[in-house]
Amino acid sequence: MRILHLKRKSLNFTLAITLLTLALPGSVFSQARPTTSNLFVPLIIDFFVPCANGGAGEIVILELRLHVLDHHTFNDLWVNEKSHFQPMNAEGVGLITGDMYRGTGVTQLQDSFRLSNGATHFTFINNFRIIGQGPGNNFQVHATTHTTINANGDVTVDVENTTTVCN
Repeated sequence: MRILHLKRKSLNFTLAITLLTLALPGSVFSQARPTTSNLFVPLIIDFFVPCANGGAGEIVILELRLHVLDHHTFNDLWVNEKSHFQPMNAEGVGLITGDMYRGTGVTQLQDSFRLSNGATHFTFINNFRIIGQGPGNNFQVHATTHTTINANGDVTVDVENTTTVCN
């Protein structure tokens, strides 16, 4: 599922930030060091919409610009990341029916981890809608994930809730 794919990419990104941060001199951690990036990334993505095509489902290809706002703060061996992903001008077509679709939504990621002992808090919230022509072919995905890992490496909180709705 696309949500799990995004979660894995986020964890890979977190690992990359960790390795980058470990390479920085120790003086960087004595005070907060924020960084922010604001990107617009052109994408073509595919989604299976189970309620499309009279309930038989079909793959919808969306072309869009993804707005990615990413903010990191490095402070006293803590890395705090907050990311915001929002599709812009997402338009697409169903591969079987040729029906036109639009995509809308927002995804938020917040991650905090301590470099010295591995403690981490990770929260991921995704709301995404693919809106089709006519009734019955709109698809909504809502996913919430939260994980907390203590300094011993024990998972103390692990919540994942995903719902999909056709209407």
